[in-house]
Amino acid sequence: MQTSRLFLKPFAEEDAAFLIELYNTPKFLKFVGDRNLHKEGDAEKFIQDKMISQMEKMGFGNYVIINKESGEKMGGIGIFVRENIEVADIGFSLLPKYEGNGFVFEAATFLLKNAKENIGLKKVSAITVEKNSASRNLIEKLGLVFLKKIKLTDDAEELMYYEKSLI
Repeated sequence: MQTSRLFLKPFAEEDAAFLIELYNTPKFLKFVGDRNLHKEGDAEKFIQDKMISQMEKMGFGNYVIINKESGEKMGGIGIFVRENIEVADIGFSLLPKYEGNGFVFEAATFLLKNAKENIGLKKVSAITVEKNSASRNLIEKLGLVFLKKIKLTDDAEELMYYEKSLI
């Protein structure tokens, strides 16, 4: 899949080193949490168990954001099925050096259009911690509306829950 500036390709085991870099940036650790991905074998297993399995089961999942011009892997974006959320949610992360250039907005706009036209999703949600203002701003720019605060597990931090109709 592609936009004017980006390629979106499904995560594969060969992206393990990139996933480790992406999921261990200071902002990811602060706002999303430590996924304990520090070795390539762990990242490969995570990609297989969480990303590839959902892609095979649902037809959608997590994609690497790649700059068309340079070929550099810049971030990740996806629509996820989560146990504790009824509506599939969009999530994204970007390496710090690529922030502020509209790449995630471009990728997310494309992904939401694809979710509506090719996957048939009727709604999409997004979750983020309240203190992540950059994520909240992007979620709102994409047209998602804050509905409530939720917890995914009893001991989890409270999250802001947004939704958008794709109909």
